[in-house]
This record gives sequence, C-alpha cells and structure tokens, in this order.
Amino acid sequence: MAAVAVVRRVAGILRPLNFLVPLAYNSSCNIRLISGLSIQCFNRVQAPLASSVTKPLLSVSDLSCGCSLSIFNSVTPLLPHILQQPVRTLTYYSLRKGKRKSVKSVVYRFLRLHCGLWLRKKAGYKKKLWKKSIPQKRRLREQVFCNKTQSKLLDKMTTSFWKRRNWYVDDPFQKYHDRTNLQL
Repeated sequence: MAAVAVVRRVAGILRPLNFLVPLAYNSSCNIRLISGLSIQCFNRVQAPLASSVTKPLLSVSDLSCGCSLSIFNSVTPLLPHILQQPVRTLTYYSLRKGKRKSVKSVVYRFLRLHCGLWLRKKAGYKKKLWKKSIPQKRRLREQVFCNKTQSKLLDKMTTSFWKRRNWYVDDPFQKYHDRTNLQL
C-alpha cells in the first residue's frame, strides 16, 4: 500500500510534465513515463500520451517495493471509461462578439416555461417503436417536467433570450407558464 501511495504522489507531480517528454528526449533513447496508475519504459514514443494510462503495468520490479499490484493490472484498462465526465459544450465567450452562447441541443430538446420549469419528452420515445405496445408508445409520447437540479443546469446552458416570455397563437402550454397555488 505504501508503494501505491508513493506512485500516486510521484505521478501527480510529474503529470503536468508529460507533454514535455517527447520534446525533451530523442526518440531513440529510453523514456520513463509516469502517468495515472501506470509505469512503463518506452523505447520509442510514437503513440499519444493519453493512451499510456490504459496499458497495464509491465512489471513489479519497476517499483521500489516488491508488492504485487495485480489488481491494478486488471482495473487499469477500465479506468478511462469509468472516469470520463459528461461534457457540457458551453461557450462562455464567443470568438466574434465575446458573448455567452446557448447549447443548441438544449434548445432543440427541451421547452422552458416562463415560471422556470423545463419540459422534456420521456427517454426512448423514438427508439424501437416496432417492438413497443400501443399503450407504451402513448406513455412515452408524454412530456414530463425536469427536476430542480436539471432545471438549474439547463438554465446555465441557455442565455436570457430563451428565458423571456413568448406569446404564441393557440399555445398549448399557455396555462402552464404561470404557476398558481404553489408555494416555493
């Protein structure tokens, strides 16, 4: 366990310097790269550095302690898929005017009511309709409200243009825009 802690500390210190490794060394010399949970010795560096995290450990002799780390050999290939965070492609400053931009997929998929609630369709309402029963298709076509956390996130992903009140002719959601008899 002490060896693992040492490896993690050293990897955390050297991780910002990983991009300098190909620049600092000739391609014919041996390079020792410490990244994440893997320690490897490369003869020629031609692959991107991000791929070194997914490769298993070569040997235990590289570590100062003779502890076996077989569990890390089996878990290391799974880590990039587990640790990937969801991405919000939100533009804080546009290149032309320096303004914040809305995420277009939010605008296309959701509807914001003036009271701040967001509407969405149920998941899978377009998928594999041939195998779903008619009542199930009807239930999937319904629109549901997003919860408070989702509504806050969607508000952050849109600009004030999408939060203003709109008046549409024969709006089916007209009675839902204002919340009545609800205490916040």
